[in-house]
Amino acid sequence: MSKKQNKIHDFVAEGFEQGWKHLDSSQLTSEKTLETDVVVIGSGAGGGNAAEILAKEGLSVIVIEEGPLHTAKDFHMKEDEAYSELYQESAARQTKDRGIKIFQGRMVGGGTGINWTASFRTPPTTLNYWTKEMDVKGFSVDEMQPWFEWAEKRYKIQEWTDSPNANNSTLEKGCEKLGISWGKISRNVSGCLNLGYCGTGCPVNAKQSTLVTSIPGALKAGAMLISKARAETFDLRKGNIVQLKCRAMNARGNSPSDQLIKIKARHYVLASGAIGSPAILLRSESKSLNPHGLVGTRTFLHPVNISGAIMPFPVNGEYGAPQTSYSDHYVDTRIDNKKPGFKLECPPLQPMLVATTLDGHGKTHAEIMKQRPFLQVLIALQRDGFHPESTGGKVYLKSDGTPGLDYPVSNYVWKGIRDAFLAMAEIQFAAGAKAVAPVHRDAGIYSSPREVKHAIAGLPMEILKARLFSAHVMGGCPMGEDPVKSVVNSNGRHHEVENLSVFDGSIFPTSIGANPMETIFASTAKFAGDLAREMIN
Repeated sequence: MSKKQNKIHDFVAEGFEQGWKHLDSSQLTSEKTLETDVVVIGSGAGGGNAAEILAKEGLSVIVIEEGPLHTAKDFHMKEDEAYSELYQESAARQTKDRGIKIFQGRMVGGGTGINWTASFRTPPTTLNYWTKEMDVKGFSVDEMQPWFEWAEKRYKIQEWTDSPNANNSTLEKGCEKLGISWGKISRNVSGCLNLGYCGTGCPVNAKQSTLVTSIPGALKAGAMLISKARAETFDLRKGNIVQLKCRAMNARGNSPSDQLIKIKARHYVLASGAIGSPAILLRSESKSLNPHGLVGTRTFLHPVNISGAIMPFPVNGEYGAPQTSYSDHYVDTRIDNKKPGFKLECPPLQPMLVATTLDGHGKTHAEIMKQRPFLQVLIALQRDGFHPESTGGKVYLKSDGTPGLDYPVSNYVWKGIRDAFLAMAEIQFAAGAKAVAPVHRDAGIYSSPREVKHAIAGLPMEILKARLFSAHVMGGCPMGEDPVKSVVNSNGRHHEVENLSVFDGSIFPTSIGANPMETIFASTAKFAGDLAREMIN
């Protein structure tokens, strides 16, 4: 890849060399105070998108990002580099009970820089639920249609038409054999070389992350980017924010330094994600920011469980577009919520990701890793938040002020996890698997459908036994029209603090039931346009 990479036109790096406004706050030697029209906290799907829209309307914009600025020349398809440099807590973030591993980006571009590019519109059933049950306005299917179309055009989201890799084609084959519906996933890519290492940063600028789209767009329009800066607290006076205090990070970007950055703005946009945004509000310790104690509550994941299979042919799942096929069969047939719904997809299978995600130890783990070229993996994304038992988790502050997530898995979701183990094993055997290994501490490797079905029925559905992870965090600052039941209104504006908006996945009243990036793009575009018009007029 190195020779090919040298030929890539790294226009992002070139832009900074030519004078785009960027401050690496780890280089500061004294306190800094800045003023602007809007400060945007976060540079991912919400922050990057909002910054471009606001800057292009002529507003002065400062973007704050806790993570580092890396561009295509810095992405070497090496897991040991990427996880430590580009992910929150070096890809070791987990829930309070250590039961769910959480993958979140920490870089300019946020999660859009390291995700696997799967792009879905918000399912109509989710939009309808928000409208009817959660008192959200302006989010009907018809009202959101133009915003999804806008996002798809801006971020070049389109169905992936190349042949799937063997990992994804196995899902397709198994579904076909069983008469289960499946579909093709759209991806936000242009000029993709099908390398498969999307999770380590795209070395050819094919992934249309905010790093290569809206952040450059904002900078061209005059915005300023501050990297390696942690937004700490808001200062309020008479119910309005008068200042944001940030702490510069050290050169490695993994801990704060002594230098402060103070930013005064007309308006403040929180876009730090569904763990980061509630944390800033909680750290600020203002009654105005959290009058009803809702901040950080009803935070939702898509808890994901995993099933591995040994196929009779090479899969080599680390290569090729990672997520191109999916099945919503177990969502569409369970919309009444009597049974938990879950979405089926395929993850990439890079060596370190596989080794650290698969459970077991000793001979069992070694046997699976030895057969890694033949390993096929399915994941099930649990649709949480649509049932009385599905109340999600809660963001809290650790002793050092950094955020954590307490996420008790409900009995209802555990039922979905067991059902998903059974469904995934059935699909894998239907596709020709020689053996199936549910990723569970008490599970083994099973060579027949009957054997695995019997084993799954007896597995204890408990935290730290079923291996769970998630790359999607939503909620914690939910939107709605009732200030007693929501943090922001249906335009992302804080109910109590006039000059504060939240433009990220934390506004969602439930989980999406699908990969949330496109929903964040669309909702943020809707919100940011309204905010810009209001500030200009």
